[in-house]
Amino acid sequence: MFTISKEFHFSAAHRLLTLAEDHPCFRLHGHNYVVTVELRSPTLTNDGFVIDFRDLVPLKTYIDNRFDHQYLNDVFGDLPTTSEHLAKHFYDWAKDKWPEVSAVKVSETGKTWAEYRP
Repeated sequence: MFTISKEFHFSAAHRLLTLAEDHPCFRLHGHNYVVTVELRSPTLTNDGFVIDFRDLVPLKTYIDNRFDHQYLNDVFGDLPTTSEHLAKHFYDWAKDKWPEVSAVKVSETGKTWAEYRP
C-alpha cells in the first residue's frame, strides 16, 4: 500500500461554547491550524503517483477561502469547533473529491492533534 500526505495551514479563531465559562477554551481564542490529508492506494498512476500533489489544490483553495482568518463558530454554526469535528469535516470534503483519502489530521498546536480515520 502506498501512502502520501500533504499539509495545509490556516489561522482562525473560535470558542468552545459547550465548556464551562471558566474553561480557557470557552473564551475567544485562536490557533494556527495544520490540516494533514492522507491518501492511500495499492497501485500508482502511470506517472508513479498515488495522486499528483497538484491535484490537491482545490483543498487548499477551500481552506483558504472558507476557513483562513475566520471565526469558526460562524462557519460551523451549532457544531462544536473541536479539532475532532474539523478533522471529520475535512475528511468528508476531501473523500468526496478523491477516493484515495484515508485520513485527516488537524493540529491546533505543535503538541496536539485529532485524527479522523474511518
